[in-house]
Amino acid sequence: MARPVASCLAKAAAVLLLVLSTAWWSDGVGVNWGTQLSNPLPASTMVRLLKDNGFDKVKLFDAEDSILSALRGSGIQVMVGIPNDMLADLAGGGKAAEHWVKANVSKHVSDGVDIRFVAVGNEPFLTTFNGTYLNTTFPAMQSVQAALAKAGLGGRVKVTVALNADVYQSPTGKPSDGDFRDDIRGLMLTIVQFLASSGAPFVANVYPFISLYADPNFPLDYAFFQGSSSAVVDGAVTYENTFDANHDTLVAALRRNGFPDVPIVVGEVGWPTDGDANANPEYARQFNQDLLDHIASGKGTPLRPGVPVDAYLFSLVDEDQKSIRPGNFERHWGVFYYDGQPKYPLSLRGGDGAGTLVPAKGVEYLKKRWCVLKRDADLADQKVGDSVSYACVQADCTSLGYKTSCSGLDPRGNVSYAFNSYYQSNDQDEQACNFGGLATTTAVNPSAGTCRVHVVRAGSVLVLLRDSLMREESNSLAWLG
Repeated sequence: MARPVASCLAKAAAVLLLVLSTAWWSDGVGVNWGTQLSNPLPASTMVRLLKDNGFDKVKLFDAEDSILSALRGSGIQVMVGIPNDMLADLAGGGKAAEHWVKANVSKHVSDGVDIRFVAVGNEPFLTTFNGTYLNTTFPAMQSVQAALAKAGLGGRVKVTVALNADVYQSPTGKPSDGDFRDDIRGLMLTIVQFLASSGAPFVANVYPFISLYADPNFPLDYAFFQGSSSAVVDGAVTYENTFDANHDTLVAALRRNGFPDVPIVVGEVGWPTDGDANANPEYARQFNQDLLDHIASGKGTPLRPGVPVDAYLFSLVDEDQKSIRPGNFERHWGVFYYDGQPKYPLSLRGGDGAGTLVPAKGVEYLKKRWCVLKRDADLADQKVGDSVSYACVQADCTSLGYKTSCSGLDPRGNVSYAFNSYYQSNDQDEQACNFGGLATTTAVNPSAGTCRVHVVRAGSVLVLLRDSLMREESNSLAWLG
């Protein structure tokens, strides 16, 4: 009997160690705050939105001064990101890291911003980057860590890196066979040793939706949390959802390489609401609510039972300027629309928790005016097609397409949607609703069914590229007005 008791005590001690090692940051619900949108709400409004909805942690992709200043005294724990294009400079040593820490961490910590982590790089080892950041990521992490220590913040602010889940894998598909990707295994072990020595977490971005999007044969029910007809049997454990299986593949990889106690933070996880046949508010609500219920239960995962899952939802608001190279859904991950309006009910504390999402306060809009195709315009006119192409390059038309929210529009409705998107992105400038005389403004909302044709908020600061150079370079587009 002694051996089983000792084994149970050892497992209990390991669980306790993991819980204690993460307790100082893992309480509460986190969310990613991206800023790639043409009409961002003021940072102060966004911070109030976070607080009103009970978000306790936020993950940023860059150290924007206005955002960090707005977080002062909020009590919200912050993970600050460093973009990949800065890694080379920081890896070079010298004063670059010290200057960055002074301007973006020390300054704000002393002002009352609760910065807990610096994420050096964002998914730098994606295979699509062709090794661009393989030689700079870890040296940059070391430089930032040294700069934090020099600033007296080494014990307070931990250095990590936000990694895509493709850095680990299982050759058999069973989580227990997890290991790090062969081509970067040595580098990953170096980074994990660094994390373990400082008590920093391994940050991994997990996207069941992407698994579904990338593989037409991926079982839909396995992407959610309600049980699956395609469960993965791994010894005595049966995985009925891809989130737990993915998480435990990482746990197994850490164990296999001698790091069983490194904390794990899911840096990004969520479900988009548009831009693909499987991206809609119903699926997004189901996935995110089930995930939050999972977190609230405190049950952990099969390979880390009793260790609460620590995760940051992706994301806070839609970002209409994100690259759509991965897919049109990239601009629709928000649990809120760009203007801080909730997309669907969601209880952050789990299904039994009180309340649901509340909208941003104090948001003002421009006049209820929309830009639409004139009734007498001929759809066969070549200028119509050219105008739509132009509008959709300059603005966002990702809600148009097969089984998207606006897929039910007729051809004229599609054109009007494109025109209005460009018009609103230009703050309802009169010249932005011209298109060679094809368009006109209206006070009648053209929204229909699930298709939401928006009005831009007032006081926006546009960051869309203007069209002056394009007009100079192409006389054929001069009629766009």
